[in-house]
Amino acid sequence: MNWLLLRSRGLSPPTFCQFAWHTRSARQVIEINRATLAAWVSKASFHLRPPVDCLADNLKASGKLGMDETPVPVLEPGRDKTRQGYMWAMVRDERPWSGYDPPGVVHAYAPGRGGRHGEALLEGFSGTLQVDGYACYNRLRRHDRPGGAVTLANFWVHARRGLKEIHVSTGSPIAKAGLDRIARLYAIADRIRGEHPATRQFVRWTESAPLVNAFGVWLDEQRSRVSPRSRLGEKLAYIANHWDVLLVFLHDGRVETDTNFVENRIRPLKLTKKNALFAGHDAGAVSWPRFATLIETCKMNGVEPYAWLRDALERIAAGHPMSSIHELLPWNFGTGTDAGNH
Repeated sequence: MNWLLLRSRGLSPPTFCQFAWHTRSARQVIEINRATLAAWVSKASFHLRPPVDCLADNLKASGKLGMDETPVPVLEPGRDKTRQGYMWAMVRDERPWSGYDPPGVVHAYAPGRGGRHGEALLEGFSGTLQVDGYACYNRLRRHDRPGGAVTLANFWVHARRGLKEIHVSTGSPIAKAGLDRIARLYAIADRIRGEHPATRQFVRWTESAPLVNAFGVWLDEQRSRVSPRSRLGEKLAYIANHWDVLLVFLHDGRVETDTNFVENRIRPLKLTKKNALFAGHDAGAVSWPRFATLIETCKMNGVEPYAWLRDALERIAAGHPMSSIHELLPWNFGTGTDAGNH
């Protein structure tokens, strides 16, 4: 059963397209009905919801997270067509600045990309959130938001990508000049990766801030020369429109300049999506990210997913108390906190 869950939801192409169970001790193939397989996965998903909810609460108690979303087709009930839903990812990874909390990711399905879906997933969070420039996240900055306004921080990689796109397609010297300026920021970021937030912030104030100020002056000059309706003008406007959230990294040593810590967590979901083609229904779309959450968090913490999944399901089946559900979180596997050392 655990092997099936890993194959179908996290580590390789989904199982439900075609499945044959090869026993390890016999040269035979047992055909298992697709509905039976689906029922097994649905049952496991139900029992694994408490650890996922506990993991989400743990992440939202942090001071800084990252978030992203990716589209996923979902089959319309009773129709031979799909509609577009979204998989959202909420990520904590403090390793780039030597934080103390263990890394983790929570994936969740929503029928749309509207800001209310991201806000619902972040209910209870009140720290700094690193996101792309998608406008839906702006609603999190409302001061009347329950729990208070969230501080948004953008990634410099999105400013860089726009300029790189122009430079590759047109050879624009203006885009190249912008890329060179951003490269200097990246060089500093690479040098201080793994340092304590206070150290990172000090270096950014003394070395990055002058470069950012000069970039701002350069940006204004180029925008006065370039047509705002041109592709280059649009990319420059994007940077200007997100300037305040691009500057947050100067004031917070925990903020990253690059999206890798988020994109690396959502990439396996995208790869599985390519193989799966679509989710069969909303219930399947809810189970899918639940397994991805636990498998990816295992991988982030160096825990073997099969071993963890087998242990967690066995302990849940044996009546593991809800009051101690935190003991089942992947980073507690094989530790003194983990009652699984039985």
